[in-house]
Amino acid sequence: MIGVRRAVAADAAELVRLRTVMLGAMAGEPVPDGPWQEQVAAHARRLLADPDGDFAAYVADRPDGPGLAACAVGAIDVRLGGPWDPSGRSGYVFNVVTDEAYRRRGLSRACLAALLEWFAAHGVASVDLRATDDGAPLYRELGFHPSSHLGMRLAAERR
Repeated sequence: MIGVRRAVAADAAELVRLRTVMLGAMAGEPVPDGPWQEQVAAHARRLLADPDGDFAAYVADRPDGPGLAACAVGAIDVRLGGPWDPSGRSGYVFNVVTDEAYRRRGLSRACLAALLEWFAAHGVASVDLRATDDGAPLYRELGFHPSSHLGMRLAAERR
């Protein structure tokens, strides 16, 4: 049995550490440490401090010491609804990662399953994410399918 729990504000630094691991894997090279990490950790602490808010992270603790082995993080977004979902509540998953030493044990699956249950309990009818090639099989197994909508982004220049 894999133990998964809802993250609390004290987990923020570890969530950022795992995010750094994920971003490095996506980029194909290590992501440099920097002041961005404390800024993101401070933001995560604020969001995690509100257990009734629209942000949640589910985590698996390391089995052999302090820290986190895996996480799944997401948020609820509210937009104007439509005939298929009048509530307009949608979920977005943006940080599913397992530390390299703990992979292939079902930790990310367990964290993501808990996050999906949280979305369902909050009336979220649809959940989106962006998948890497490594993550896509897991997401398909959990019922995700490719969207027919073209994803696009407008981003400010990196500083």
